[in-house]
Amino acid sequence: MTKSAVALLAIVNVIPLWASGAAAIAYGEDAADGDYRFSVLLTATGLPIPGGGTRDSWCSGALIAPRWVITAGHCFRDVNGQRVSRTVARRTTATVGRTDLRGRDGQEIEVVAVHQAETADVALAELRTAVTGIAPLRIGTRPPAVGETLRLTGYGLSTDGGPAVPTTRLQTGEFIVVAIGDILIETSGQAPRQDTSPCPHDSGGPYFRDRPGRTPELAALVSTGPPCPHQGPDFSTRTDNLHAWITGTVAETSDKGRIGGDSGWSSSGSGRRTALLLLVAGVSLLALLLLAGRVSWIIGRRSGR
Repeated sequence: MTKSAVALLAIVNVIPLWASGAAAIAYGEDAADGDYRFSVLLTATGLPIPGGGTRDSWCSGALIAPRWVITAGHCFRDVNGQRVSRTVARRTTATVGRTDLRGRDGQEIEVVAVHQAETADVALAELRTAVTGIAPLRIGTRPPAVGETLRLTGYGLSTDGGPAVPTTRLQTGEFIVVAIGDILIETSGQAPRQDTSPCPHDSGGPYFRDRPGRTPELAALVSTGPPCPHQGPDFSTRTDNLHAWITGTVAETSDKGRIGGDSGWSSSGSGRRTALLLLVAGVSLLALLLLAGRVSWIIGRRSGR
C-alpha cells in the first residue's frame, strides 16, 4: 500500500462523516448549455440552527433515477450536526437540468424523503414527482483506478470565505485519482488548472467518467477537503461499492423507474405501454359484459321471461 493510501485511510478514521463539506469548484469552467443535465442543485430553505432561528443552504448532487437524487449524506443533518434519514429544512428542492441558474429550463421538484447509507457519506433524496426528459447518471460498478481522470460538476462557491451565494452557472473540472481507500478516494485537480478544486456547497457533486461517445458513469461524490482553491488532495466517497444499496433503495418506491443502467433511463415507457394494454383489456371486458347482458336480455324476451 502506498504512503498516500495509508494517509487516506487514516483520514477516513478521524474525519466525522458530518464534517464541513467542500464548496463549489474553484478555477473550474462553465458547463456548456445542455451538458451534464443530470447535475442537481439541492436547495434547503429554513434549516434550524442551534439556539433557534433558521438559515438557508444548498448542496450539489446527481439524478440517478427519475425520482431519485444522490448526494452527500452530510447535506441532511439535524441541529446537532448528525446525519439523519429525513428532510430537515422547511423545504428542500431539487433543481435538475438547469445549467444557467438565471434561466427557467430544467425542473424544480420537492424532496420528500431521505435515505442515508450506513457506511459512507452518501444519501439518496426521493423526489415528489418524477423528472422527465432528462437521462439519469449511470451508477458505475467498476472501482476507480489510480491515474484515472474523472469529471466533476457542482453548484458551489468559487472560493472559500467569499459571499455565501451559489454560482449562477454549473461549474465543471477534471481531476485525477491519486489514491483509493475502502470508502474514499483521493483526487487532485487536473484541468483547467492543477489547483482546480471543490469548494463549499459542491458537497454531493458527482465525479464521473466522461468519455467521448460513451454514457457518463458515476464513480464518487464530493465529501470533504481543505479550503479552496488549493493544489493537492480532496476526499470523495466511492459509489461503486454502494451499488446494491442504491438499486435496492430505489426499487422500494411505488414509482420504480429503472435506475441509471444500460440505457441510463427509466422504464416509464414500458409502464405507459402496460397501462395502455390494461386499458384496452378493461374496455374489451366491459364490451363483452355489455354484449352478454344484451344477449341474455334478448333470450329472456324470446323465452317470455
